[in-house]
Amino acid sequence: MSSGYGSCYRFSTTNQNYRPISKLRLPLPRRSKSNPLTSNNIRKKNENGSSCSTSDVLRLMDGLQVPVSDNDMYASLINDCSDSGSALHLTRKTPPPPLHLLNRLLLRHVSNGRLDNAHQLFDEMPLKDFNSWATLIAAYAHNADYAEALRLFLSMLHQQDCHVNTSEFPAWIMACVLDATMDVGLGEQLHGCCLKLGHANRDMFVATSLINLYGRLRSHEAAQRASLGLSQPNALTCTARMINNSRGERFFEVISDFKEIGRAGISKNTCMISCVLRACARMHDSGSSGRQVHANAIKLGVESHSFVHCGLIDMYGINGLLRDAKLVFQTFNDTTSTACWNAMLTSYLWNGLHIEALKFLYEMQADGLQPQEYLLDQVRIACASNGL
Repeated sequence: MSSGYGSCYRFSTTNQNYRPISKLRLPLPRRSKSNPLTSNNIRKKNENGSSCSTSDVLRLMDGLQVPVSDNDMYASLINDCSDSGSALHLTRKTPPPPLHLLNRLLLRHVSNGRLDNAHQLFDEMPLKDFNSWATLIAAYAHNADYAEALRLFLSMLHQQDCHVNTSEFPAWIMACVLDATMDVGLGEQLHGCCLKLGHANRDMFVATSLINLYGRLRSHEAAQRASLGLSQPNALTCTARMINNSRGERFFEVISDFKEIGRAGISKNTCMISCVLRACARMHDSGSSGRQVHANAIKLGVESHSFVHCGLIDMYGINGLLRDAKLVFQTFNDTTSTACWNAMLTSYLWNGLHIEALKFLYEMQADGLQPQEYLLDQVRIACASNGL
């Protein structure tokens, strides 16, 4: 049998009901000099005013039972139809399209933000592989629908026809699921799975996700153990460990981690410096450690960064060094950001300078800035208690 679409069908001219193919009226656009299957030509209106979309071409192919032999051409039509937002029910074809084509359409729906269409296609797929499940899990996790991401992950583990080997789970899917976990018990099970797979101590994204998981669930000791098991710490995992210690108000550990980062030669970033400044503000050492971090920030050239700038004002203000806090504020005065203004206002209130706080509040309003509501309440209370 010769290759091509024509070999798949035989038309008998002896049939009394036969009509010449030229007299059949099919909903196809008129031919153009360019490729007739390109998306631009498919969308053009013909001379009679009717139009034909990519979905119409695919439905016509389905109606004529054209076999999917040219995967690239079929995938191109699928992608174009997905871009137009049309709902395709390709899984109802007999036989259904190859799995890799359905996965490409699933990824296309997810990339275009159409999770409803993607989930509908996923539910109708007669066969799913790891790529099918992982695409949808990652999409829901990316859209912060963590409950659905976890439900899909657990469903995948219990599917008999999924053809997924748990011993071959890639690190990125484990990091994705860890970021979606909001239960300590489930997190510990996933941690054990990561240890078996070898991801917990070698992959920085999994290690960071583990530290963040235990940190946001207030299991700081477990987060510390997860960070200590790393074979090669880096800036990402060190930042996560410092943030976890800061959440747990273990400020001595935050400063110790910052020193260790410097000895290990790991590059420091603005998040690290902002975190350690918060710890320095609560060390009650008259700003001694904070001044050293300030010098470090100047050396790195990040003292003007918004996070670092606010951290410096907060650190000097809490330590009672209002002159230094005001100097830092005036050096990098950004009238477009309210964060540093709020930090300076907090410094005045922290040190009981209520008149200065009220004056500063008027300055903020003159520049068109709105302080946080709880700061306004504190200013009102302070003014009322002092008869202002």
